[in-house]
Amino acid sequence: MERPIIVIFGAAVLRDGRPSPSLLRRIGYGLTAASQHPGAQVLCSGGIGRVGPSEASIMKAVLLEGGVASDRIVLDEASLDTLQSVIAAARFVRQRRADGAIVCSDSYHLPRIRLMLAALGVPTAAGPTRHGLGGARLRYWLRMHLREALAIPYDLGIVLARRGEFLRAIAAD
Repeated sequence: MERPIIVIFGAAVLRDGRPSPSLLRRIGYGLTAASQHPGAQVLCSGGIGRVGPSEASIMKAVLLEGGVASDRIVLDEASLDTLQSVIAAARFVRQRRADGAIVCSDSYHLPRIRLMLAALGVPTAAGPTRHGLGGARLRYWLRMHLREALAIPYDLGIVLARRGEFLRAIAAD
């Protein structure tokens, strides 16, 4: 991809307002992608979950500390789940007339994200990830794989069933 958008998908914020290990991993993948694609904008996607601040605002703070220029960072603080983040990413890629999205998330999460974006006509590339458990505990990793096995057909079914509606909403902005 010559002109990609880097999209970092959110994860939980801890009760004390710090990023969870999952969120830190994803931000790290985003930092690596940002250094590999120095001209790309970075969309940080994730609103306020059970506790604040927003996932996107935490991503921005860590990216700034990591040397990413603030004018490259765009926040999506409205998305509260993967489907909403996918739609926001598709909209952003279209608005910027980018070639596609470099998707930054945990390896178990990437197939679902990429399938939904593909269904919405957005070319993707997997962002950098760590091999194996990616730094997660085995029990957590297994639980997330099971969750994704259930979420992939569910979310992809929603995207395919409502594809026309989503595409119209993306194009309208």
